[in-house]
Amino acid sequence: MMNDLFGLLQLWAIFFYVGLFAIGGGLVAATFMQQILVEKMGLISLEKFYSMLAISESTPGPIGINIATFCGTELYGPIGGIITTLGEITPSLIIIMLVARFFSNFQKRKGVQAAFEGIRPATSGMVLVAMMNVLLLALFNIPAFQASHSAGDLFRWKSMIFYAVSLLALFGIKKMHPVFVVFFGAIFGIIFL
Repeated sequence: MMNDLFGLLQLWAIFFYVGLFAIGGGLVAATFMQQILVEKMGLISLEKFYSMLAISESTPGPIGINIATFCGTELYGPIGGIITTLGEITPSLIIIMLVARFFSNFQKRKGVQAAFEGIRPATSGMVLVAMMNVLLLALFNIPAFQASHSAGDLFRWKSMIFYAVSLLALFGIKKMHPVFVVFFGAIFGIIFL
């Protein structure tokens, strides 16, 4: 019981940290979560994490909160989902209350404006890292390539073809709504992967 309590407290602290420093939205939060949960702590495999991320992106609601809930539920059941969700949203609630109280007094100061100017490129970089990680995992089969050293094993051909078709559907002459692309992606994954 004490070990579970410590684990839940640790999970709350991890997601509090993610919620506190993930300025820029859910993909930035996902990058933090991957670094902590997958790389540092080894609580979730990389493939499982990105499966959770894909589901979190395709369900209604903020991505960061969805994936926090999903990770907590995966590790500790419903109570874990509640704890991680509370950990993720607590910093935002505190910051929003402070901003509502004091920001109007500080928003025109040069230091505050400069801080926001510095945060924008850092946030863009973190979103790009998350995007590249998802792209690499979805389109390339690195473990199979490392085992066989065959170029044929490097690519996930079905995924690459679907990716190209999706890009054409999204940005082609007759643009498809992204909801339909996500829907067809789910069906594609169920049938072919």
